[in-house]
Amino acid sequence: MKLIDKLNWRYAAKAMNGEKVPQEKIDNIIEAVRLAPTSSGLQPFEIIVITNQQIKEAIKTVAWNQSVITDCSHLLIFAAWDTYTLERINKMFDLTNEIRNTKKENSENYRQKLLNAYLQKDTNENFVHASKQVYIAFGIAIVAAAIEQVDTTPIEGFDPAAVDKILELHKKGLKSVVLLPIGYRNADKDWLVNLPKVRKSKEDLVTLIE
Repeated sequence: MKLIDKLNWRYAAKAMNGEKVPQEKIDNIIEAVRLAPTSSGLQPFEIIVITNQQIKEAIKTVAWNQSVITDCSHLLIFAAWDTYTLERINKMFDLTNEIRNTKKENSENYRQKLLNAYLQKDTNENFVHASKQVYIAFGIAIVAAAIEQVDTTPIEGFDPAAVDKILELHKKGLKSVVLLPIGYRNADKDWLVNLPKVRKSKEDLVTLIE
């Protein structure tokens, strides 16, 4: 299937059948997320991959009891940095210098510019910015899953503070932003599966300025 065909095939599954997704497909989805673009290349988030059924059950209770959370193969938690710190920014710049085997003046000037910008902002402003970077990677994960012919269900309907507590994300300086169950649709229990996709027309969506 071509990309557009797979995106037409994709939808937000409302029921999953519990079948396990092959690890190779999960690895490809995670790798696509790892390669996602982020502001200044800082990658200010982590992904928690959950297969433990007890933890899924606990998260389900704080996510409107959505069945896909427990019936999925893998539950991905996208969690953003709670703020930007000297250590976090330096770690990414040092990694860049190590991989590229270079330490240029322009790069070091940009490092200092970012440190000056982020470290004077309050933590909430920094978290909001980091959360926006999460959504770039989140979108890529959904597309990657469609390419792998694997279903997903984007979920914002949950209590982030409760999920953070269940996973003890505060210990890592993280806050949950969005959930992504990955698995296979259960067509017999999913009211949405056979309904046509509804989207704006291209004319309503796009404004062309020449």
